[in-house]
Amino acid sequence: MRGSPRILGIVLAGGEGKRLSPLTQDRAKPAVPFGGNYRLVDFVLSNLVNAEIRQIAVLTQYKSHSLDRHITTTWRMSSLLGNYITPVPAQQRLGPRWFTGSADAIFQSLNLIHDARPEIVVVFGADHVYRMDPAQMIDQHLQTGAGVTVAGLRVPRRDADQFGVIDATAEGKVKSFLEKPSDPPGLPDSPEESFASMGNYVFTTEALLDALRADAEDDSSVHDMGGSIMPMLADKGEAWVYDFGTNKVPGATERDHGYWRDVGTMDSYFDAHMDLRSVSPIFNLYNDRWPIYTLPPQLPPAKFVLGGRAEDSMVSAGVIVAGGTVRGSVVSPGVRVDGASYVEDSVLMDGVHIGEGAVVRRAILDKNVVVPPFARIGVDHDADRERYHVSAGGVTVLGKGARAIVD
Repeated sequence: MRGSPRILGIVLAGGEGKRLSPLTQDRAKPAVPFGGNYRLVDFVLSNLVNAEIRQIAVLTQYKSHSLDRHITTTWRMSSLLGNYITPVPAQQRLGPRWFTGSADAIFQSLNLIHDARPEIVVVFGADHVYRMDPAQMIDQHLQTGAGVTVAGLRVPRRDADQFGVIDATAEGKVKSFLEKPSDPPGLPDSPEESFASMGNYVFTTEALLDALRADAEDDSSVHDMGGSIMPMLADKGEAWVYDFGTNKVPGATERDHGYWRDVGTMDSYFDAHMDLRSVSPIFNLYNDRWPIYTLPPQLPPAKFVLGGRAEDSMVSAGVIVAGGTVRGSVVSPGVRVDGASYVEDSVLMDGVHIGEGAVVRRAILDKNVVVPPFARIGVDHDADRERYHVSAGGVTVLGKGARAIVD
């Protein structure tokens, strides 16, 4: 609209995601598949695009080929209107070195800001599962006159030591930003809750540029948005918090309002998938008033033959369940489940083949995994630990292209 500020979106998508290995052995964390059709990066890009932020640079670094390909083939905007979503790999503009932190990634990419000449820069992470209307956060940012506004998620105070914690006044002005404090501060209106940082920021461009330049000159800095930039602006009195719980997304229900998952571990990634399966899902992918976009594969509909069936599951296009049974699972495109096999509480990615008589329980099978006839996965954790990766929560994980072992 006329009079609206010029906004540039920057998505930080260079994360290695070591805790999601083996899913990240061959791809960057934001490129990890999720929910059958999607990649993790699709959630932040959908939130920004739905809020009419349509000039977006995605900063990439670690094993970025599949991520770059997904963005360039899926996220095509109208150039006639000046819109774009583009991956930007580490360019080494300041010398032969990679990004040393999230703040350094933006500092090494200042040409993007200089070229776009925005008044507001929105900096979001790329590896969380949630819905959010960033426009509401931007409105608060403009009303307060803040240099930076950070999105805060209310979490139980006893669990807040696992996050970057925002200590703020009742009005929302940030007093300090604490990285995984042993004694997290409570909220003025709820002493047993704390504000955990979601890693989503709205900056006034001048404040961001000044902070990045000062940080780059500080040899002792870790050059991180949460660890360096936020404390600096909080100390200057220019930081405010935005309560994510106040965000109203069109089409959201009371059950999935305020949903946010940091899928940084294998168990949280698995749990986020299990959140999708119920009749009234905790996270509702079927909200067409705030859609999550991606480019679906060109495949025929799913097919169930020879008595094959799926219960309490999400089944994607191209799947053939030929006599097997699938329960409580998320099944990605092109999966085949053969006769007398049984899959329960599992995540099957693209092209997985479950052979005749095989059993798969509480497992994550990456793309093109082959489970031979009569193999057992997730049945004997002691045996699985000798062969595969088993998470702390007991989820068995096979990496991309693996072949399960038959006793």
